Amino acid sequence: MPSQAANLRKSLFDQGYIDDQFIRLEELQDDSNPNFLEEVVRLFYNHSTMKIHNIELALESGALDFTKLDDMMIQFKGSCSSIGARKVNKECLEFKQYCDAGNIEGCRSAFQRLKQELYILKTKLEIYFQMAKQGS
Repeated sequence: MPSQAANLRKSLFDQGYIDDQFIRLEELQDDSNPNFLEEVVRLFYNHSTMKIHNIELALESGALDFTKLDDMMIQFKGSCSSIGARKVNKECLEFKQYCDAGNIEGCRSAFQRLKQELYILKTKLEIYFQMAKQGS
C-alpha cells in the first residue's frame, strides 16, 4: 500500500472515522478482487441513500412513530457497523437514545450530525481509495 494512502488510513483510524471492521474488510482484498473494500463501501453508500431518505421522511411526518424510527436506525446502524464507520455509528447510537426518550428535537439534531459524519466519511474514503489506486 502506498505510504500516502497508508497515512490517510491511519489518520482515519486515529481520528475515529473507521474501526477494526474496516481493516478486516480491507484484509479480504487480494489479487483476484483488488477493489473489494471500495465495492463494499460503494454498496453501503448506495443503500444508505434510501435509508437516510426514509428516516428523513419519517422525521418530517406529522405523527411520529418512535418505534419505527428506532427500527430504521437499528438497520442503518448495522450497515454502518459492517463497514467500520465508527463516527457515523456513534451518531446512530445517539439518535437511538433520543428515540428511546421520545425526544424528537434530539432525534432531528442527532440525525443532522449523522448525515454530516456520513458525508465527511464518504469524502475522506473517496480520497483514500483514489490514493490507494494511484499507488498500485
